[in-house]
Amino acid sequence: MLKKIFHLIIIALLSVSTIRSQTTSGTDFWLTFGRNWAVYPGDLQIRIVGGDEATTGTIEFTELGTSVPFSLSPYEVYTYNLDNDQKNAVYNTNMGISDKSIHITTHNNKAVTVYAMNQQGATTDATNILPITALGTEYYQISYAPLSLGDSYAVVATENDTKISHNGEIPIPLNKGEVYYCTSATDMTGAHITSNKFVAFFALCVLTGIPPYGGTADHLYQQLAPVHTWGYNFFVPTSHLGIERVRIVASKNGTKIDQIGGDFIYSSSGGYTIDAGQYIELEVLLDNNGCFIQSDNPIGVCTYLTSYTYNGSGLLISDPAQAWLPAIEQTAPNALIAPFIPIGVTNLTDHYAIVMTYTDAAPYTEVSIGGGTPMPLSGGYGWYDNSDAEMSFYIMPLTNLNDSYYFTNDAGLIVLCYGVGPLESYYYLAGSSMRNLSAAFSANGVPYTEMTGDYLFCENEITFTTAITGSSEMDSLRWYISAHNSTVLVHDPLLDDLETWTRTFRAGNYLVKMEVYHNGNPEPLVYEGTLCVGAWIKLSPRPGGGGSAPFINDCFKVGTILYPVAVPN
Repeated sequence: MLKKIFHLIIIALLSVSTIRSQTTSGTDFWLTFGRNWAVYPGDLQIRIVGGDEATTGTIEFTELGTSVPFSLSPYEVYTYNLDNDQKNAVYNTNMGISDKSIHITTHNNKAVTVYAMNQQGATTDATNILPITALGTEYYQISYAPLSLGDSYAVVATENDTKISHNGEIPIPLNKGEVYYCTSATDMTGAHITSNKFVAFFALCVLTGIPPYGGTADHLYQQLAPVHTWGYNFFVPTSHLGIERVRIVASKNGTKIDQIGGDFIYSSSGGYTIDAGQYIELEVLLDNNGCFIQSDNPIGVCTYLTSYTYNGSGLLISDPAQAWLPAIEQTAPNALIAPFIPIGVTNLTDHYAIVMTYTDAAPYTEVSIGGGTPMPLSGGYGWYDNSDAEMSFYIMPLTNLNDSYYFTNDAGLIVLCYGVGPLESYYYLAGSSMRNLSAAFSANGVPYTEMTGDYLFCENEITFTTAITGSSEMDSLRWYISAHNSTVLVHDPLLDDLETWTRTFRAGNYLVKMEVYHNGNPEPLVYEGTLCVGAWIKLSPRPGGGGSAPFINDCFKVGTILYPVAVPN
């Protein structure tokens, strides 16, 4: 049975270093483009939307070593159409490493939102661009079955000495601004991409039909969010076209999926329990007022527009397109978006926003167009209420193509954007939070992920701090600690349900495990680290006596050999 959602954020934290607050707006972005159906680029466009303060910035082209300045007044929309040299410098067609990236930054630390469109005749898609603060080191590819030209993804490195791996294979080295473009003749949904430093990950498919027998095909282009932002509760809306496809990918083995409102299409496992990298595909109807999905482990979800012959929209309207769908835990109080203005050869005629929020808060949702007076949503299809999710969505036409749309609701919202026309469409996440939804703990401010035994603590008094974020009801906490230099974990009931606690440890190694029981789930979230406490050694030079010792005043791991010891003959 699906559980009710708790609209609660728990943050018990002494040091914010263990977890970061993120949204789809920011000041520093990396992006690239994948191949559309043609080997040469069509029209590539970037849109930057200013926030509530004026800002300036640059669009840098890594391969060319050139940049373009921009300036924005509050809520202004800046549209940049790439010239031919710039297109060729960012358009990936061959598998391998290149410098085909774009780096967008603001100069005065003022947040903006960024979007990109890859457009060719009747094959278009668009994506939001995530700021560096919302990136991560673990992703799964979520795409769709390609036609003859293949499936693909692109990874952009944001730092030097980055190493990425596909399904645990030999790491691929990248430096800052370099792009790894991967192609396959088959659907790569479920491929596991990991890195040692933050990277931007883009799901790309040269050409696909949705469903495969849908009759028409289109390009897919969507930046995906890292696994640490994945959630447990999802509300899937639909466009006014009435029928969408959804893919759900698991991050852990044995993930159980519950859903109401979707029709089962396919599962890698054959059922609703899937392992890491496996996926389930659903069909969602507007007539059902959307679909409510829950899981017992974090999942990633993408929603897709379908071919016009499948959704029955008539007049050849729409084609396949892909959007990342955040968990309900990722609602934000506002979202700043702008519709695209297609250039060149295009069939796109109509643009829409899908605004999602909690049903009891829906009447309080407002929009400001071009920085104007906030007003209730109007001119659309009205609110669609889903009692199972206790969520509602509103489909609103975006008719002011040169203006920004600023949606607000203090209770939280998520906004998707799409555009359609004869044989053409795009779909993307327009605005949400990108919180780290993982539980975590730190020891003296050091995240548990860095406590591998290589990190040496030179203090004996250690303070442990819990961080739990997202829409989660924590039922209980359990702590386990091994004895000095032991590998056997022992439950310590004195520490249960303590979100912050301090203990003095003597020098040595200790295993520490935190179990988080939440939302009534019988299985806990488990987080482990190795606490390596050092010993302080102080030695002064010793003259005579057949030898001498060097001056030492430092912290060492237990068992460290400080210097060779002479052995008598």
